[in-house]
Amino acid sequence: MAAKKQQKTPKVMKQKVKSKKVVKKSFFEVSAPLTATKIHLYAPSMESLEGKTVKLDLTKSLRGKNLELKLRIKKDGDNLIGVAESAKLISSYVRRVVRKGTDYSEDSFEAPCRDLQVRIKPLMVTRRRVSRAVLKALREATKKHLVPHLKTRDAEEIFSEIVSNKIQKQLALKLKKIYPLALCEIRMFEIIGPLKKEDKEDSKEEKEE
Repeated sequence: MAAKKQQKTPKVMKQKVKSKKVVKKSFFEVSAPLTATKIHLYAPSMESLEGKTVKLDLTKSLRGKNLELKLRIKKDGDNLIGVAESAKLISSYVRRVVRKGTDYSEDSFEAPCRDLQVRIKPLMVTRRRVSRAVLKALREATKKHLVPHLKTRDAEEIFSEIVSNKIQKQLALKLKKIYPLALCEIRMFEIIGPLKKEDKEDSKEEKEE
């Protein structure tokens, strides 16, 4: 009998497994001038954090007021700085403060600061039920007070006044003449973009004077 042919075993090709480069990450500190909260972010480098956003819940530092601050990270030499882009009250907090037996008046409008165009949403809660005429008067008086106030300050100054509750106190005193409020707040404040041409011209004229 003819000898059986030996079957050739196929050669197994060894695949070269490319080892992934392990990117070392570290904690980087981001300073936020508007708050004493320490921010540490985990990233491979400082450059990778530039342009990123981070949200801060300031509830503890503001004694229960649920204010959320949104910061845009910018690299300044060897430091990282969080520049405020928006501040807003969390919805659950707003629902909690608007109680039964009260009324609220709110508004939303754009206005120029000294350096940027912004949008602001004030919120006023009355102690009792009031007429529509009173609510309208509160809105009009609020806008009349806030628009010229914003023009004389940088956006950063306005953020600082909101966090420290300064702008709210000043507004509440003005509105007290119309109707005593249970709450006077800035529900939202955010940067929209650069100033419009006409607002830039007005700003230049004021500086020259």
